[in-house]
Amino acid sequence: MKAFHRCVKHYNGNHKVKSFSCLDQFLCMAFAQLTYRESLRGTEISLRVQSEKLYHMGIRGGISRNTLSNANKVRDWRIYADFAQALIKIARPLYAEEDLGLELDNTVYALDASTIHLCLSVFPWALFRSTKSAVKLHTLLDLRGNIPTFIHISDGKLHDVNVLDILIPEPGAFYIMGRGYLDFGRLFGMDQAGAFFVIRAKRNTVYKRRYSHPVSSAAQSGGVKCGQTIVLRAG
Repeated sequence: MKAFHRCVKHYNGNHKVKSFSCLDQFLCMAFAQLTYRESLRGTEISLRVQSEKLYHMGIRGGISRNTLSNANKVRDWRIYADFAQALIKIARPLYAEEDLGLELDNTVYALDASTIHLCLSVFPWALFRSTKSAVKLHTLLDLRGNIPTFIHISDGKLHDVNVLDILIPEPGAFYIMGRGYLDFGRLFGMDQAGAFFVIRAKRNTVYKRRYSHPVSSAAQSGGVKCGQTIVLRAG
C-alpha cells in the first residue's frame, strides 16, 4: 500500500482527519464495488454485520453512512485517480503477453462510452435532458487483460467523438471504436500520430472503391465479407 499512502500524502488527504482515514474510505468503497452494494446504507449494513473482521481488513475507523458520505464529498478525488493509475501501471505488464487470438503484437484498445442516469434533483450539474441528469463514462480498455487505461467522466450531453480531442494516441496501437467516433478529421490526427483504428462506417458514408483484396477463409468465417481500398467522396 506504499503507492496509496504516497498519493494520500501528496494531496494531504488525512489533514485534520481523526478517525476515518483515506485508507478506511478506500477499503469501504472497494468493498461496496466488489460486493455490488447499491447504496451507502447497504454498504454500512454489510460492513457492520462483519464488524469483528473489519480490523483484519485494514479498516480502523468507525463505519457510518454519514461519515462515509461526508468523506466521499470532501476528500480529494485525485488521490484515488492517481492510485488507480499506479495500479494500472502494475497490472498492464502482467497481461502484456496475453494471447488475443490474433497474429498481432501491437497493443489493442477498445474505446466506448456508457451513459449513467442520475437523479435530476441531486445532480443538477449533470446536464442531459430537461427531466433527468446523467453523466457519460468514456473508457479506453486495453484488451490484453481488459484493463482500463483512460477514463473521462463528462455530462451526458457530450458526444462520444469529442473524447478523441482529449485522448493522446499511442503510436503503433490499434483503436477499435463504434460509428459514434467517426470523424475523418480526428481520425486523420490519429493516423498522423502513427496509430491505427478499426471503426464502423455510417450508412450515409459516400465513397468509391479503388481496389478489392482477397479475403482468407479464416477471415470469412469470422464475418469479413470483403477487403477493399476506398476513396472518400463529397456527399
